[in-house]
Amino acid sequence: MEPLMIVHGGAWAIPGELTERSLNGVRRAALEGHRVLRSGGSAVDAVVAAVTVLEDDTAFDAGHGAVLNLKGEVELDAIVIDGRDLSSGAVCAVQDIANPVQLARLVMDKTDHCLLGGVGANDFAKEQGFERLPPTELVTPEARAEWEKYIKFTTAVGALFSARDGDPKLTGCDTVGAVAMDTSGNLASATSTGGITAKKPGRVGDTPVIGAGAFADNDVGAVSSTGHGESIMKVCLTRRIAELMERGLSANEAAKTALEFMSTRVGGAGGVIVISKKGEVCHSFTTSRMAWASVTQGTLKSGIDPGQEFTENLKN
Repeated sequence: MEPLMIVHGGAWAIPGELTERSLNGVRRAALEGHRVLRSGGSAVDAVVAAVTVLEDDTAFDAGHGAVLNLKGEVELDAIVIDGRDLSSGAVCAVQDIANPVQLARLVMDKTDHCLLGGVGANDFAKEQGFERLPPTELVTPEARAEWEKYIKFTTAVGALFSARDGDPKLTGCDTVGAVAMDTSGNLASATSTGGITAKKPGRVGDTPVIGAGAFADNDVGAVSSTGHGESIMKVCLTRRIAELMERGLSANEAAKTALEFMSTRVGGAGGVIVISKKGEVCHSFTTSRMAWASVTQGTLKSGIDPGQEFTENLKN
């Protein structure tokens, strides 16, 4: 079976100066994930590899590019889901791990739990031999500048995201994610984030929550989400998309329907990437922009604006 790979670098009002960095970052991640698949790796291997690339890229709000909470600290969340048996591992509010998606996978593979948070997650990382970095090593000048800009707002979590027809001055934060189908037809999803600038310490959004930040089931499809976490949790966005596909909607129809429902029901904006069990690959977003890239049938596709698609044929 032909392997399929799609990644996102976050749905938000991405500024012009980040356009090329964002596009290049998601392209590199999609190519790395697809390389893993072509080498015989599993869908889980591929999504973890792709998200690791994005966590190491300071253009994105995950790992090394994470934004800062109200206290000026980094708190990271990540999740991995295996569509074969619905196994899942996640971490939340970890502070000194460069690649939380890798730690999330170990939660899935090495424990009987689905989610570890805070001090417990960091203690588990130490048990597993993870390198623990000084939190300041994860902080970029851009994250510090954004924190200083938004620290004065007491409603930052609700104000940082806007739909395409919303206030153009409002921005958001670029959670990253990946979805893959391997040569055996297995599906997997992974999502990672640093959250939202000036969030309350300890705030956890949708990312590490099954059915919100990610979902994968070989019988239906796999989804990774990005956007306003509180809204995504309220509507269980990724699980809702899976349910719509179960009812017979295509991946694209399900994604658009679920995002429209979230906008109408709770006023939230966001984006998703999807691979259905049939091999449909799609992306959809209601924010002003979302960086995404996919590799299917020897073609690298990518974009950042609504209706935009860059295409590159890959050499074997």
